[in-house]
Amino acid sequence: MGADEATLVVMKPDALHRGLMGAALSRLETLRLEIIGAKMMRVDRALAEEHYRDIRGKPFFEETVEYLRGKMHGVPAVLAFVFYGPRAVARVREITGSTHPEKADPASIRGAFGRMASGGLMENIIHASATIDDAEREIQLWFKPEELLRELPALRRAVGTVKRAGA
Repeated sequence: MGADEATLVVMKPDALHRGLMGAALSRLETLRLEIIGAKMMRVDRALAEEHYRDIRGKPFFEETVEYLRGKMHGVPAVLAFVFYGPRAVARVREITGSTHPEKADPASIRGAFGRMASGGLMENIIHASATIDDAEREIQLWFKPEELLRELPALRRAVGTVKRAGA
């Protein structure tokens, strides 16, 4: 089926606000991947900015950072996971769907539950790493190695190179 790999999944504040965590998780559960890390956490500005570093300089950067921090929904927390198993990155991305909820397959998580809010804010309820490289970088940002139930070689190599959540 493919090599085992880890991927980051974050239930965003709008998922918590709208009571969609269970519905989204039940869809992810069908993948039969192992959850090797999970935590409810507040997202500080530094973490949000580093997570979205690829869109820094875009007109929607600030709004996206504040959205992840829960400022738009009054929910100052997210639920972060690390899923592990065969082709985890691609399989999770497939079930989460396109980033833009109106372009996502209606059977996907974002297609079923995402929406464009008034004012143009894109509420897509969930983040999933796009590539294996993104997954490695993002897991390092969101989790310390000791918070995971498996040792991931990429995290071991990168200890001290990335500011992690809670560090």
